[in-house]
Amino acid sequence: MFSRKYTASGASKQSKLQKSLSAIFSLLVVTGLVAANITRALAEAVKKPNIVFILADDLGWKDVGYHGSDIKTPTLDKLASQGAKLEQHYAMAMCTPTRAAFMTGRYPMRYGLQIGVIPGAGTYSLAMDEYLLPQMLKEAGYKTYMSGKWHLGHAKKEFYPNNRGFDSFYGATVGEIDHFSHSAHGVDDWYRNDDPLKEEGFDNSLFGAEAVRLIEAHDPTDPMFLYLAFTAPHTPFQAPQEYLDRYPSITDKNRKSYAAMISVIDDEVAKVVAALEKKGMRDNTLIVFSSDNGGVRSSMFSGDTKVDGGLPASNEPYRDGKGTAYEGGTRVAAFANWPGRINAGVVNQPMHMVDWYPTFAKLAGVTPSKNKPLDGMDVWSTVSRGAVSPRKEMLYNVDPMGGALRAGDWKLVWKASLPPKIELFDLAKDPSEAKNLADSDPGRVALMKKRLTELASQMAPPLLLMEAIRLTYYVPPVSADPAVVLSGGD
Repeated sequence: MFSRKYTASGASKQSKLQKSLSAIFSLLVVTGLVAANITRALAEAVKKPNIVFILADDLGWKDVGYHGSDIKTPTLDKLASQGAKLEQHYAMAMCTPTRAAFMTGRYPMRYGLQIGVIPGAGTYSLAMDEYLLPQMLKEAGYKTYMSGKWHLGHAKKEFYPNNRGFDSFYGATVGEIDHFSHSAHGVDDWYRNDDPLKEEGFDNSLFGAEAVRLIEAHDPTDPMFLYLAFTAPHTPFQAPQEYLDRYPSITDKNRKSYAAMISVIDDEVAKVVAALEKKGMRDNTLIVFSSDNGGVRSSMFSGDTKVDGGLPASNEPYRDGKGTAYEGGTRVAAFANWPGRINAGVVNQPMHMVDWYPTFAKLAGVTPSKNKPLDGMDVWSTVSRGAVSPRKEMLYNVDPMGGALRAGDWKLVWKASLPPKIELFDLAKDPSEAKNLADSDPGRVALMKKRLTELASQMAPPLLLMEAIRLTYYVPPVSADPAVVLSGGD
């Protein structure tokens, strides 16, 4: 009897032990699964996003469908409607300065690129001691690709994109090329990496095709930075016939070509988005679209190509256009799209091209350290959820002949060369800059002139002016061999 009781008691204890062990095992399994899920979630949270930055060339503010244009841009419209429409996104007034601002996170006046663009005969470049955005992202583990227009130095191979942080480059180095022959002033300007390339086709279609090829070949375990810089709709106004045929109701030749060029951009962006989706990369990809400046409204800034007829770009409702510090030259069509990470809606907060450098650094998990002091600010909370912009002041530009500054909603435009002119605008009430308030608010004018003068004191000599002096007086380039300079040789 004792033995039977003992056995029953032992069996009961053993059963309880088995149940306890089973419960512990189940708990460990559940805990492990939870931990695995947490680990996976954390990994997703810190995963570096792919960044696709798309730049149009001389696109007018109003010349996209979502700003009320008759030009068809369904892809851009959809991306903008599903993302953040950046309605106070600013660039520099011309091509080279904008691209430099984007690459450095610093105002171009700090390294001599505040005036004009690098001309075809230019021997200078974006300063070689600037630590560029693709260099920073490359050190953060990104694969860095560029397809399109460079325009930050072409006189030497060390100025080319491959030597400034890009793993690959495909496109043109100068500011303006024939869109079909890929030449400027009779000289071919078409490259794959550092090597000249002979190729047929409409340049902007080729830029898009290269971007798709890069995405298809990319290893998605690596983060990607893709800079897609179109040459459309910059002069010369040219487009494939199939795109011209889309606008039978437009009779003006320039306007028809201009509209067709923008439709090429829209189609190529659609192909890029489709390639990202097919590769399974879209959900972790931030797409930013912007123009490099406003549309051309003065023949002075239309480029090397002689334009017969009118200039077709529209920056309405803003004043003037490319080459000027007015809103039509600097406030550009732009949006940002990232599914699930950017709220859809209008962001009516000021931000500048220099702000993308620190913003992308944050998203990439990088603390900028090798660069020179930034003018850019992290605007991610503004872009992603419409928070108030950290930017309280913005420099449109400053050079020896004048400048323009924004403080809050107030804007000062100062023409310092003779005859001088001062304009003050309240952008909150008058974004079209129709009413000059300078005479009625002399105190504000004085304060803003003082601040603009302070910023001007930090300015480097404009390289374009130095280049003009050199060419006029046959002074050897500053980058020439000192022995040659001293000997007076070429």
